[in-house]
Amino acid sequence: MDATQRPGRTRSRLLRSMVPVAALAMVITGCGSSGSGSGSQAAPSAVPKLNAEDINPQPLDNVKDGGEFREPLQQWIDQWNPLQVDGTYGDSVEIMKMVEPMLFRIDASGTFQPVPDFLQSATVVSTSPQVVLYKLNPKAHWSDGKALSYLDFKAQWQAANGKNPAFNVATTAGYDQISDVSQGDDPTQVKVTFDKPFADWQNLFYPLLPAAGISTPDQFNKGWIDQIPITGGAFKLGSQDKAAQTLTVVPDPNWWGQKPKLDKFVYRVLSSSAITQAFLNNEIDYASAGRADAYSQLKADSNAVIRTAGPWDEVHISFGSNGALADQKVRQALGKAIDRNALIQVASKGVPVVFPALGNHILMTNQAGYQDNSGEWGKFDPAAAKQLLTQAGWQDAGSGRTRTKDGQQLELHYVMPQGSPQQAVDIATATQNMLAQVGVKLDVDRVPDNDYSEKYINVGKFDLASWRNTGSFPPSVAIPNYQMPSGDNVYQNFSKLSTPEIDGLLKQAASTLDPAAAAKLYNQADAKIWELGHTLEIYQRPQVTAFRKGLANYGAAGLADIDYTKVGWQK
Repeated sequence: MDATQRPGRTRSRLLRSMVPVAALAMVITGCGSSGSGSGSQAAPSAVPKLNAEDINPQPLDNVKDGGEFREPLQQWIDQWNPLQVDGTYGDSVEIMKMVEPMLFRIDASGTFQPVPDFLQSATVVSTSPQVVLYKLNPKAHWSDGKALSYLDFKAQWQAANGKNPAFNVATTAGYDQISDVSQGDDPTQVKVTFDKPFADWQNLFYPLLPAAGISTPDQFNKGWIDQIPITGGAFKLGSQDKAAQTLTVVPDPNWWGQKPKLDKFVYRVLSSSAITQAFLNNEIDYASAGRADAYSQLKADSNAVIRTAGPWDEVHISFGSNGALADQKVRQALGKAIDRNALIQVASKGVPVVFPALGNHILMTNQAGYQDNSGEWGKFDPAAAKQLLTQAGWQDAGSGRTRTKDGQQLELHYVMPQGSPQQAVDIATATQNMLAQVGVKLDVDRVPDNDYSEKYINVGKFDLASWRNTGSFPPSVAIPNYQMPSGDNVYQNFSKLSTPEIDGLLKQAASTLDPAAAAKLYNQADAKIWELGHTLEIYQRPQVTAFRKGLANYGAAGLADIDYTKVGWQK
């Protein structure tokens, strides 16, 4: 959850990722992508038609050797396993893409490309059943000296397919449709067989994790807490100082590929409200400029350059499922009582970039297949909201007074991080005022930044909360946000709200290789999500970020992944 809106695809994913709406408050990363290889016979997923990336692309001979890049973190990272339910924080996922094998990298057009350092090709060699053949780079190896092999793919599949509930996974999407993982004709080949088609197969094994670190539930759930036990990328974790809330990522001298340009990446935990000033004080090298106060200050800095792009990034208000909100009519009433257009005006004030209203939970406004499914459930209609509340048994107590039922007031809690910027506070306050107009008392609870995810959102301890889901591409990456919980595992469905119908439509869509047919199913599911009163989508958030002048091959990347070996300072 990176409130600064980490450039690139904060996913996420694996899952996409979650960021407090400091950016409005929080980001959840759909983590994940893997990609199609050359010669793939699978029908490609619908590709978002995003704006071009804005990263100051420079040839390597125009980038200095050495130096450091200083980045903010919104919270300390405890769980590094991006497949584990507590490991989906956007910044940790992004760092894992630096230190573990990233088989594919998404380009600016939204196309998955094999990364030659790890993967020579990935091809769908059969469609009935669907079989994908991966050809690994024979030089690729883990930090313990073992070569990448089918054993790593097999261990990841077995950990994430949902068959053993002791593996506390963030999502089973795709992995639960694999029937077998085996070696191909030689040790560099991996054959993955599906028992039913999975359109977004490129999104699996992203990043690839070592069998030696995830084969048992104990390794999977606990072996990545406060450490990255085994790496396999161009970088490795350097120092970690929990007291100072800083960590570094440095080049791995055993890396077999192109030598990274920078000597190190330095990360420091900062509250959302402190990030702008930290940039102005030359303490960090990028900061979100997506709020009016931040934009005006950062644009005026002679050492800053504003870069923009259109990533998969949405801001919403989630409804909980406890107490009064266990009643669907109450959740629907809240959706009708909140003026989404007014909230967009609050969020975008002073920022000269359009914030598109969003009518879909799964697809962005500029993504192929998008349609507005909000219908009556996203329409601002206070009179209808009052009727629904009355039908739910919450009696009108008169103008300006809180509704009651069985002697209890209709009092709800909006949870937000203590360090949230004024923009997030303004949105919470506006929501509070809107709900008061229909007889709902809304308390805004400011909680410690480091507790927001673990003690509130992840455990469903909220009535209303706002964060960003980012990088949920391809579409199946968004499924965990609305997936039916399995026992204590809620995946990324922190509201714990779903229905068998929604779950079935999402799974059917993920198994449909034709993009148009898949989009139709995703839209059917989305309409049901709106009706359920799960989440009130507000807008698609453009990336508007200030970077220190001279930063090369890094910036507002839109849908694309960053190649961190090329990041550096322009000569």
